[in-house]
Amino acid sequence: MSVLSYLLVPFTHPLLIVFVAIGCFAGIYIGAIPGLSATMAVSLLVSFTYGWETNSAIALMIGIFIGAVYGGSRSAILLNIPGAPAAVATALDGYPLAQKGEAGRAMGIATTQSVVGTILGVIVLAVGAPLVSQLALKFASVDYLLLGVMGMMMVGSLNCKSIFRGLMAAAIGVLLGTIGMDSMTAIPRFTFGNTYLNAGIDYVVAMIGLFGVSEALVQITQKDIEAVKQKVDKIIPSFDTILKYLPLTIRSSIIGVIVGALPGAGGDIAALLCYDQAKRTVKNPEVPFGEGAVEGIVAPESANNAAIGGAFIPMLTLGIPGDAVTAVMLGALTIHGLQPGPNLMKTSPDLFYLIVSCLFIGSICLVIFGLTGVKIFAKIVEIPRGILLPLIIILSVVGSYAINKNLYDIFWMMAFGVLGYFLKRYEYPVAPCVLGIILTNLLENNYRRGIAINDTVPGLVASIFRSPISIILFAAIVIMFTTQTNTYKTWKAKREAARNA
Repeated sequence: MSVLSYLLVPFTHPLLIVFVAIGCFAGIYIGAIPGLSATMAVSLLVSFTYGWETNSAIALMIGIFIGAVYGGSRSAILLNIPGAPAAVATALDGYPLAQKGEAGRAMGIATTQSVVGTILGVIVLAVGAPLVSQLALKFASVDYLLLGVMGMMMVGSLNCKSIFRGLMAAAIGVLLGTIGMDSMTAIPRFTFGNTYLNAGIDYVVAMIGLFGVSEALVQITQKDIEAVKQKVDKIIPSFDTILKYLPLTIRSSIIGVIVGALPGAGGDIAALLCYDQAKRTVKNPEVPFGEGAVEGIVAPESANNAAIGGAFIPMLTLGIPGDAVTAVMLGALTIHGLQPGPNLMKTSPDLFYLIVSCLFIGSICLVIFGLTGVKIFAKIVEIPRGILLPLIIILSVVGSYAINKNLYDIFWMMAFGVLGYFLKRYEYPVAPCVLGIILTNLLENNYRRGIAINDTVPGLVASIFRSPISIILFAAIVIMFTTQTNTYKTWKAKREAARNA
């Protein structure tokens, strides 16, 4: 059979299209609930679809995956509670737009950019999978370490009026991220004898508390603020608007695919990196980033959905999952008697192109289901505070418990909510704190692997200049540091001028 014949398999079996559509619809609403992730949904589907025909099981899982990654943006925009870690960056500008009464516009842009990002990711998967997988294989421990350092350099982009305060919040996150059993020595750290802390702190629990509960606590103290009437007359962005942001969309999607193809990275890191690059490269946005900039939605939403196609690349070509969801799907394929890896294109080309085709169908379903129901969702922001704030707390409790079915996660979530409240009260950003928790494992594990490989710290530093990838990443860090320093100096000069005036 030809490649075209493989790609057309779902169209000759309409039931596969139905499964993708059902999965996408369910995934959107699962992803919108804080704590319910694509990983959790796909994990449940593995046992549910065990006796199914292979193609039907794959179609349903792919639909869930695409819908859930996008769905996290809805609660991020409406409630400032990212439904998934990949939507943390979306909340930074999406929620300010909702506060201005433009939640419909924000969700419309998030939908279209997610669709474009997914399609671009699918194209790269279909055309350049072997090339991208070989690039991902060349990433050594020092490269992952540099990638983590680049992530930590983003604190100045995450709504930080002061780099010092951003670094302090990130340092708190890194400290909290080290709690639990050491991954290399199995020695408990900062557990104080409490066995429940041996597994560490789930960063999704921290995210729900820092964003959701803290926002509810802040709004409780602002009783006089009225609910904002949302404009939902124009949801679908115009073609001119899509063209205007297309260069940023393409840049972000490319970064999203590459980061998504790196084992262990995923859409959350891709979204944060792209938000940072958008803030550095976009000149004269309509409004400043962090105050409702459209570019602040375009970049992360393009990246986290493009990372879906990227995550499939190492799984299908090397048998190495790109993120948690593809790790679960790898197990599902094995259960169904398939073995992704270097020989997949020879032994089962139908599977490869079926996944490509289902991803494309999923992006079309995302347009349909993503743009329907927006008007109803937008009304959430208009709910009276006496009803909305308890609802946020209830969703946060349910989402935290659903992650590990552990009551201690609820206590941690409430503690993070109080921490987030005080951080916001004293004008410390909460996003860098979540960033620190997310990046802790990436930084620590690859630093220690690098030391083990190179024997000494000087040897680790010297290894940076032996690889083209390491040199490029190091140069990017230097540029980021320089521009961040200049941005801080400019902000400080403006503040001094304002004081003098």
